[in-house]
Amino acid sequence: KSQETRLESAAERLATLLGIEGEIKRIESFDISNIQGTDSVAGMVVYDSGRLDKKQYRLFNIKSVEGADDFRSIAEAVERRYHRLIAEDRPLPDLILIDGGRGQLNAARAALKKLDAPSVPIAGLAKREEEIYLPDAEEPLRLERRDPALQLLQQIRDETHRFAIT
Repeated sequence: KSQETRLESAAERLATLLGIEGEIKRIESFDISNIQGTDSVAGMVVYDSGRLDKKQYRLFNIKSVEGADDFRSIAEAVERRYHRLIAEDRPLPDLILIDGGRGQLNAARAALKKLDAPSVPIAGLAKREEEIYLPDAEEPLRLERRDPALQLLQQIRDETHRFAIT
């Protein structure tokens, strides 16, 4: 229970930092993996109400992209995921997290725009410097390494990466 409470508290802080009204209950996170530039897949992990929900994880075989192209692969996975949710009139997440920086974030945003999807907060988390990229911010958000909001994003991102490479 304490782990769940800690994650929920981190999600509250994250909502405040990102300017999201209301609670962040559900985060869907995407990462791309491939084998030496072939057989690309996108992994999607779901954080729901204070825990990672493995039953909701999904893998997307990337069909329309030749070679290793993270941007187009992210766009395909995001478009397929949210096209389906919208078509089935299912709820969208409170936040979409993309493993990557500005380029991956913009590719995901373009896919959502193409769907004419309702507005969903979206962010990218770049590995090396642990910078948080936001759509309308010129500079990435840099948090202290011990910040619970950053640690929550890192945990979700790392789980997405682990899931995608398996």
